[in-house]
Amino acid sequence: MIARLLAAVLPALALADLGYAQSPVIHRYAAAAPGLFVNAYLVETANGVVAIDGMLTETDSKGLRAKVDSIGKPLVAVLLTHGHPDHYNGVTNLVAGRSVPVLATAGVDSVIRADDAAKEQQWGPRFKNEWPRHRTFPTRVVRDGEMVAFDGARFTVHALGPGESKNDSYWVLQGQPVAAFIGDVVLNHVHAYTADGHTTEWLVHLRRLRNVLPANAALYPGHGDPGGREMLEWQRRYLVAYRDAVADLSGGRAALDDSAEALLVARMREYLPSDRLEFLIGFGADPVAAELARKRRRP
Repeated sequence: MIARLLAAVLPALALADLGYAQSPVIHRYAAAAPGLFVNAYLVETANGVVAIDGMLTETDSKGLRAKVDSIGKPLVAVLLTHGHPDHYNGVTNLVAGRSVPVLATAGVDSVIRADDAAKEQQWGPRFKNEWPRHRTFPTRVVRDGEMVAFDGARFTVHALGPGESKNDSYWVLQGQPVAAFIGDVVLNHVHAYTADGHTTEWLVHLRRLRNVLPANAALYPGHGDPGGREMLEWQRRYLVAYRDAVADLSGGRAALDDSAEALLVARMREYLPSDRLEFLIGFGADPVAAELARKRRRP
Protein backbone atom coordinates (compact mmCIF):
# COMPACT_ATOMS: atom_id res chain seq x y z
CA MET A 1 0.00 0.00 0.00
CA ILE A 2 2.79 2.44 0.90
CA ALA A 3 4.59 1.65 -2.33
CA ARG A 4 1.43 2.29 -4.37
CA LEU A 5 0.88 5.65 -2.66
CA LEU A 6 4.47 6.67 -3.26
CA ALA A 7 4.25 5.57 -6.90
CA ALA A 8 1.51 8.15 -7.42
CA VAL A 9 3.79 11.01 -6.47
CA LEU A 10 7.37 9.79 -7.07
CA PRO A 11 9.12 8.58 -10.23
CA ALA A 12 10.10 4.92 -10.50
CA LEU A 13 13.75 5.65 -9.85
CA ALA A 14 12.87 7.31 -6.57
CA LEU A 15 10.99 4.18 -5.48
CA ALA A 16 14.04 2.08 -6.28
CA ASP A 17 16.23 4.42 -4.27
CA LEU A 18 13.84 4.00 -1.31
CA GLY A 19 14.20 0.21 -1.51
CA TYR A 20 11.01 -0.69 -3.35
CA ALA A 21 11.47 -3.11 -6.24
CA GLN A 22 10.23 -2.14 -9.67
CA SER A 23 8.37 -4.67 -11.78
CA PRO A 24 10.55 -5.70 -14.74
CA VAL A 25 9.53 -4.45 -18.17
CA ILE A 26 9.54 -7.03 -20.98
CA HIS A 27 10.56 -5.87 -24.45
CA ARG A 28 10.01 -8.07 -27.50
CA TYR A 29 12.39 -7.89 -30.44
CA ALA A 30 10.91 -9.66 -33.47
CA ALA A 31 12.67 -10.49 -36.72
CA ALA A 32 11.00 -10.25 -40.11
CA ALA A 33 10.96 -13.01 -42.73
CA PRO A 34 14.74 -12.95 -43.46
CA GLY A 35 15.34 -13.76 -39.79
CA LEU A 36 12.65 -16.47 -39.68
CA PHE A 37 10.27 -14.35 -37.60
CA VAL A 38 12.19 -15.29 -34.46
CA ASN A 39 11.67 -13.46 -31.17
CA ALA A 40 14.15 -12.44 -28.51
CA TYR A 41 13.11 -10.77 -25.28
CA LEU A 42 14.74 -8.17 -23.06
CA VAL A 43 13.74 -8.05 -19.42
CA GLU A 44 14.49 -4.56 -18.14
CA THR A 45 15.02 -4.25 -14.41
CA ALA A 46 15.78 -1.11 -12.40
CA ASN A 47 19.49 -1.34 -13.14
CA GLY A 48 20.05 -3.77 -16.01
CA VAL A 49 18.76 -5.92 -18.84
CA VAL A 50 18.46 -9.72 -19.14
CA ALA A 51 18.15 -11.11 -22.67
CA ILE A 52 16.32 -14.32 -23.51
CA ASP A 53 17.74 -15.77 -26.75
CA GLY A 54 19.83 -13.93 -29.29
CA MET A 55 18.38 -13.93 -32.85
CA LEU A 56 19.69 -15.62 -36.03
CA THR A 57 21.24 -13.13 -38.41
CA GLU A 58 23.93 -10.49 -38.29
CA THR A 59 21.39 -7.74 -38.96
CA ASP A 60 18.87 -8.84 -36.34
CA SER A 61 21.44 -9.54 -33.62
CA LYS A 62 22.97 -6.10 -34.16
CA GLY A 63 19.48 -4.65 -33.98
CA LEU A 64 18.90 -6.47 -30.70
CA ARG A 65 22.16 -5.08 -29.35
CA ALA A 66 21.07 -1.58 -30.43
CA LYS A 67 17.79 -2.09 -28.58
CA VAL A 68 19.71 -2.94 -25.40
CA ASP A 69 21.85 0.16 -25.87
CA SER A 70 18.75 2.32 -26.36
CA ILE A 71 17.41 1.21 -22.99
CA GLY A 72 20.51 2.72 -21.42
CA LYS A 73 21.16 -0.05 -18.92
CA PRO A 74 23.88 -2.72 -18.96
CA LEU A 75 23.21 -6.20 -20.27
CA VAL A 76 23.73 -8.48 -17.27
CA ALA A 77 22.89 -11.97 -18.62
CA VAL A 78 21.71 -13.96 -21.63
CA LEU A 79 19.40 -16.95 -21.09
CA LEU A 80 19.03 -19.54 -23.87
CA THR A 81 15.93 -21.68 -24.35
CA HIS A 82 17.24 -24.26 -26.83
CA GLY A 83 19.96 -25.07 -29.31
CA HIS A 84 18.55 -23.99 -32.67
CA PRO A 85 20.72 -21.36 -34.38
CA ASP A 86 17.94 -18.79 -34.69
CA HIS A 87 18.04 -18.55 -30.90
CA TYR A 88 21.78 -18.45 -30.20
CA ASN A 89 23.55 -17.42 -33.43
CA GLY A 90 23.47 -13.72 -32.59
CA VAL A 91 24.76 -13.90 -29.02
CA THR A 92 28.24 -12.86 -30.18
CA ASN A 93 26.96 -9.49 -31.42
CA LEU A 94 24.71 -9.13 -28.40
CA VAL A 95 27.51 -9.48 -25.84
CA ALA A 96 30.37 -7.99 -27.89
CA GLY A 97 32.76 -6.00 -25.72
CA ARG A 98 31.04 -7.03 -22.50
CA SER A 99 31.65 -9.71 -19.91
CA VAL A 100 28.16 -11.21 -19.79
CA PRO A 101 27.26 -14.75 -18.64
CA VAL A 102 25.35 -16.89 -21.14
CA LEU A 103 23.21 -19.46 -19.31
CA ALA A 104 21.71 -22.73 -20.58
CA THR A 105 20.83 -26.17 -19.28
CA ALA A 106 23.34 -28.98 -19.80
CA GLY A 107 21.13 -30.46 -22.51
CA VAL A 108 20.85 -27.20 -24.44
CA ASP A 109 24.57 -26.55 -24.05
CA SER A 110 25.47 -30.01 -25.38
CA VAL A 111 23.21 -29.65 -28.45
CA ILE A 112 24.69 -26.27 -29.36
CA ARG A 113 28.25 -27.57 -29.13
CA ALA A 114 27.54 -30.83 -30.93
CA ASP A 115 25.48 -29.41 -33.81
CA ASP A 116 26.92 -25.94 -34.42
CA ALA A 117 29.33 -26.94 -37.21
CA ALA A 118 26.71 -29.03 -39.02
CA LYS A 119 24.15 -26.23 -38.74
CA GLU A 120 26.61 -23.78 -40.26
CA GLN A 121 27.26 -26.18 -43.13
CA GLN A 122 23.52 -26.69 -43.65
CA TRP A 123 22.27 -23.12 -43.30
CA GLY A 124 25.30 -20.90 -43.84
CA PRO A 125 25.10 -21.03 -47.67
CA ARG A 126 21.45 -19.96 -47.50
CA PHE A 127 22.07 -16.95 -45.26
CA LYS A 128 25.49 -16.04 -46.68
CA ASN A 129 26.87 -12.88 -45.04
CA GLU A 130 23.97 -12.82 -42.59
CA TRP A 131 25.26 -16.01 -40.95
CA PRO A 132 27.54 -14.97 -38.05
CA ARG A 133 31.07 -16.25 -38.58
CA HIS A 134 31.61 -16.64 -34.85
CA ARG A 135 29.03 -18.02 -32.45
CA THR A 136 29.17 -17.67 -28.67
CA PHE A 137 28.35 -20.78 -26.65
CA PRO A 138 26.96 -20.92 -23.10
CA THR A 139 29.40 -19.95 -20.38
CA ARG A 140 27.36 -21.23 -17.45
CA VAL A 141 25.36 -24.45 -17.18
CA VAL A 142 22.29 -24.40 -14.95
CA ARG A 143 20.41 -27.33 -13.44
CA ASP A 144 16.77 -28.19 -14.03
CA GLY A 145 14.77 -26.18 -11.51
CA GLU A 146 17.64 -23.85 -10.67
CA MET A 147 16.74 -20.24 -9.85
CA VAL A 148 19.01 -17.37 -10.82
CA ALA A 149 18.52 -13.72 -9.91
CA PHE A 150 19.68 -10.55 -11.63
CA ASP A 151 18.95 -7.19 -10.03
CA GLY A 152 16.04 -8.70 -8.12
CA ALA A 153 14.48 -10.45 -11.14
CA ARG A 154 14.23 -14.18 -10.40
CA PHE A 155 14.29 -16.69 -13.25
CA THR A 156 13.79 -20.45 -12.87
CA VAL A 157 14.84 -22.80 -15.66
CA HIS A 158 12.94 -25.98 -16.48
CA ALA A 159 14.53 -28.68 -18.66
CA LEU A 160 12.17 -30.55 -20.98
CA GLY A 161 14.38 -32.73 -23.16
CA PRO A 162 13.68 -33.56 -26.83
CA GLY A 163 10.64 -31.84 -28.32
CA GLU A 164 10.62 -29.08 -30.93
CA SER A 165 14.42 -29.28 -30.78
CA LYS A 166 16.74 -32.01 -29.57
CA ASN A 167 16.66 -30.49 -26.09
CA ASP A 168 14.15 -27.85 -25.02
CA SER A 169 13.92 -25.74 -21.90
CA TYR A 170 11.93 -22.75 -20.73
CA TRP A 171 12.54 -19.94 -18.26
CA VAL A 172 9.97 -18.58 -15.81
CA LEU A 173 10.23 -15.03 -14.48
CA GLN A 174 8.56 -14.75 -11.10
CA GLY A 175 5.92 -12.03 -10.83
CA GLN A 176 2.22 -11.37 -11.05
CA PRO A 177 1.53 -12.90 -13.46
CA VAL A 178 4.50 -15.18 -14.04
CA ALA A 179 6.16 -14.79 -17.43
CA ALA A 180 7.16 -18.01 -19.18
CA PHE A 181 9.76 -17.69 -21.94
CA ILE A 182 8.96 -20.96 -23.65
CA GLY A 183 11.22 -20.92 -26.68
CA ASP A 184 9.74 -22.95 -29.52
CA VAL A 185 7.53 -25.18 -27.41
CA VAL A 186 4.86 -22.94 -28.93
CA LEU A 187 5.13 -21.24 -32.31
CA ASN A 188 2.07 -19.06 -32.07
CA HIS A 189 0.20 -19.20 -35.41
CA VAL A 190 3.47 -19.85 -37.22
CA HIS A 191 4.22 -23.09 -39.09
CA ALA A 192 6.28 -25.42 -36.93
CA TYR A 193 9.75 -26.86 -37.26
CA THR A 194 9.27 -30.62 -36.86
CA ALA A 195 12.46 -31.81 -38.54
CA ASP A 196 14.11 -33.03 -35.34
CA GLY A 197 11.46 -35.75 -35.25
CA HIS A 198 10.35 -35.57 -31.60
CA THR A 199 6.71 -34.56 -31.99
CA THR A 200 5.51 -37.31 -29.62
CA GLU A 201 7.63 -35.87 -26.79
CA TRP A 202 6.61 -32.35 -27.84
CA LEU A 203 2.97 -33.21 -27.22
CA VAL A 204 3.94 -34.49 -23.76
CA HIS A 205 5.65 -31.17 -23.00
CA LEU A 206 2.53 -29.25 -23.96
CA ARG A 207 0.44 -31.36 -21.59
CA ARG A 208 3.00 -30.82 -18.83
CA LEU A 209 2.96 -27.05 -19.31
CA ARG A 210 -0.84 -26.98 -19.17
CA ASN A 211 -0.56 -28.69 -15.78
CA VAL A 212 2.21 -26.60 -14.24
CA LEU A 213 1.77 -23.06 -15.55
CA PRO A 214 -0.67 -20.86 -13.61
CA ALA A 215 -3.95 -20.04 -15.33
CA ASN A 216 -2.96 -16.39 -15.73
CA ALA A 217 0.62 -17.04 -16.92
CA ALA A 218 1.91 -14.86 -19.75
CA LEU A 219 3.68 -16.91 -22.45
CA TYR A 220 6.46 -15.49 -24.59
CA PRO A 221 7.09 -17.81 -27.57
CA GLY A 222 10.10 -18.06 -29.83
CA HIS A 223 7.97 -17.24 -32.90
CA GLY A 224 4.63 -15.45 -33.02
CA ASP A 225 2.88 -13.10 -30.64
CA PRO A 226 2.93 -13.49 -26.85
CA GLY A 227 -0.29 -14.64 -25.22
CA GLY A 228 -1.74 -16.88 -22.55
CA ARG A 229 -2.07 -20.60 -21.88
CA GLU A 230 -4.54 -20.98 -24.75
CA MET A 231 -1.47 -21.02 -27.02
CA LEU A 232 -0.57 -24.47 -25.66
CA GLU A 233 -3.83 -25.95 -26.93
CA TRP A 234 -3.41 -24.22 -30.29
CA GLN A 235 0.04 -25.77 -30.69
CA ARG A 236 -1.24 -29.20 -29.66
CA ARG A 237 -3.96 -29.08 -32.31
CA TYR A 238 -1.47 -28.00 -34.97
CA LEU A 239 0.88 -30.90 -34.16
CA VAL A 240 -1.96 -33.42 -34.10
CA ALA A 241 -3.18 -32.16 -37.49
CA TYR A 242 0.35 -32.37 -38.91
CA ARG A 243 0.98 -35.87 -37.56
CA ASP A 244 -2.41 -37.11 -38.80
CA ALA A 245 -1.71 -35.72 -42.27
CA VAL A 246 1.75 -37.30 -42.39
CA ALA A 247 0.38 -40.65 -41.19
CA ASP A 248 -2.34 -40.59 -43.82
CA LEU A 249 -0.09 -39.55 -46.70
CA SER A 250 2.87 -41.77 -45.83
CA GLY A 251 0.81 -44.95 -45.75
CA GLY A 252 2.93 -46.22 -42.87
CA ARG A 253 6.22 -45.64 -44.69
CA ALA A 254 9.13 -43.74 -43.16
CA ALA A 255 9.13 -41.07 -45.87
CA LEU A 256 6.78 -39.21 -48.22
CA ASP A 257 7.21 -39.11 -51.96
CA ASP A 258 7.10 -35.76 -53.74
CA SER A 259 3.38 -35.88 -54.51
CA ALA A 260 2.50 -36.82 -50.93
CA GLU A 261 4.69 -34.02 -49.60
CA ALA A 262 2.94 -31.53 -51.89
CA LEU A 263 -0.41 -32.70 -50.53
CA LEU A 264 0.90 -32.30 -46.97
CA VAL A 265 1.92 -28.73 -47.70
CA ALA A 266 -1.50 -27.99 -49.18
CA ARG A 267 -3.32 -29.49 -46.19
CA MET A 268 -1.30 -27.56 -43.64
CA ARG A 269 -1.63 -24.33 -45.60
CA GLU A 270 -5.37 -24.85 -45.46
CA TYR A 271 -5.16 -25.60 -41.73
CA LEU A 272 -3.04 -22.50 -41.07
CA PRO A 273 -3.38 -20.03 -43.95
CA SER A 274 -0.17 -18.17 -43.18
CA ASP A 275 3.07 -17.87 -45.11
CA ARG A 276 5.08 -17.55 -41.90
CA LEU A 277 7.69 -20.33 -42.08
CA GLU A 278 5.53 -22.36 -44.45
CA PHE A 279 8.70 -23.85 -45.98
CA LEU A 280 9.00 -25.85 -42.78
CA ILE A 281 5.90 -27.87 -43.61
CA GLY A 282 7.68 -30.04 -46.15
CA PHE A 283 10.98 -29.82 -44.32
CA GLY A 284 9.70 -31.94 -41.45
CA ALA A 285 7.69 -34.44 -43.48
CA ASP A 286 10.20 -37.30 -43.63
CA PRO A 287 11.47 -36.97 -40.02
CA VAL A 288 7.89 -37.13 -38.70
CA ALA A 289 6.99 -39.99 -41.04
CA ALA A 290 10.02 -41.91 -39.72
CA GLU A 291 9.07 -41.06 -36.14
CA LEU A 292 5.53 -42.37 -36.60
CA ALA A 293 6.78 -45.49 -38.40
CA ARG A 294 9.10 -46.29 -35.48
CA LYS A 295 6.21 -45.83 -33.08
CA ARG A 296 4.06 -48.31 -35.03
CA ARG A 297 6.84 -50.92 -35.01
CA ARG A 298 7.24 -50.88 -31.23
CA PRO A 299 5.73 -53.91 -29.47
